[in-house]
Amino acid sequence: MNRYLLWASCALSFVLLTWGTNTLSALSLVQTNGEPLDGYTLFAPLQLTSTYLIDLNGQVVHQWNSDYTPGNAVYLLEDGTLLRTGSVSLGINSTFTAGGAGGQVQILSWNSDILWNFQYSSDQHLQHHDATMLPNGNVLFIAWELRTREAAIAAGRDPALLAEGALWPDHLLEVKPMGLGNGQIVWEWHVWDHLIQDFDPAKANYGSVAEHPQRVDLNYVQGRAGADWNHTNSVAYNASLDQILLSVHNFNEIWVIDHGTTTDEAAGSSGGRYGRGGDLLYRWGNPQTYRAGSRADQQLFGQHDAQWIAQGLPGAGNILLFNNGMGRPQGAYSTVEEIVPPLDEQGRYTLASGSAYDPSAPVWTYAAEAPMEFYSQNISGVQRLPNGNTLICSGAQGWFFEITEDKQVVWEFLSPFAGPGRGQRAGSNDVFKVRRYAPDYPGLAGMLAED
Repeated sequence: MNRYLLWASCALSFVLLTWGTNTLSALSLVQTNGEPLDGYTLFAPLQLTSTYLIDLNGQVVHQWNSDYTPGNAVYLLEDGTLLRTGSVSLGINSTFTAGGAGGQVQILSWNSDILWNFQYSSDQHLQHHDATMLPNGNVLFIAWELRTREAAIAAGRDPALLAEGALWPDHLLEVKPMGLGNGQIVWEWHVWDHLIQDFDPAKANYGSVAEHPQRVDLNYVQGRAGADWNHTNSVAYNASLDQILLSVHNFNEIWVIDHGTTTDEAAGSSGGRYGRGGDLLYRWGNPQTYRAGSRADQQLFGQHDAQWIAQGLPGAGNILLFNNGMGRPQGAYSTVEEIVPPLDEQGRYTLASGSAYDPSAPVWTYAAEAPMEFYSQNISGVQRLPNGNTLICSGAQGWFFEITEDKQVVWEFLSPFAGPGRGQRAGSNDVFKVRRYAPDYPGLAGMLAED
């Protein structure tokens, strides 16, 4: 059935909602057609300073208030606190101005009290996009760092690819919370430590890109060569493997690195749990980046929210992501992809010399029946649910929907701040990603009864 006709057939009702300090009359649409997973959906509109938890009827059952818009991610933790990034860069940080700019990570109580706040914003670095809580209680997040034009050229960057003068390669920080406004950086990893280039033999990092798929080609660019070179937009952690998964938007790839390293080992190519230091253990989505394929072999297009499916869930151990479809040769439409990484019993990824990493295709894909009806050119997210369904956030429209394994829509919600149509960019309705929490989730224990 045509998705627009489905929505047109749903009853629209005016609902009065309290969002932050403003009470707004807004259009909200909820459609249930089957058996969605019972629970509550968490989201934070990027233009607002509040975070919301809604039930399956679209009713706000709880909200957290902040002084900052998201920068960009929010998660409900198992102890009932909220891990929330915040955008402090507007008017403060004039160096890093790309989408996803944040600058701080906070932990908020159920009542929105700030329990921990860590700012990471200067003219040399800025937190952006995503963060995750590690099992040890530390917080892992993505950040940009400034590399000058001179430093980039010395490292082997083609000067013609420096239109904006400088580069902002990404890095990761693991921070141990140390009181309200303090944190100790206990581990870090930098893209800049793992470069390869074949542009200038007189410069650093010179070598064969094709022979070093574990390294990052300093001169790889697809499209515009801006300062925001990598634009990593999600970070996830696998405790059993002690590995980190990154979604690297501007490379149209996902990367996996070893977390079982010291910071010194993470800067090199040896040591750690897998013996390769901080070099890439795995990459997938665009083999052009390491000269193992052509444009025809590219499978990811501006993807977001890459994650391992958790143990105990259908597809456990597979990688799930939202494939935005920006620049897709077949046309601008989004899909959700699930892949089976080529992992051996030791947690290593197999690769035949001179070839691209497997798999050759996803094991499961969702696209709309009329593909062009489902398209979010930026942000967006996905989550595998305990009942085997998949929750999808088409972020540019604030449109959330849950589908079964056989791709039937059983629940959908259009945020009250949606624009005039789901196929259009809504602007004020952007949502980075969503997460569904079952009623027995530990972080909800005894909480909703107190509202």
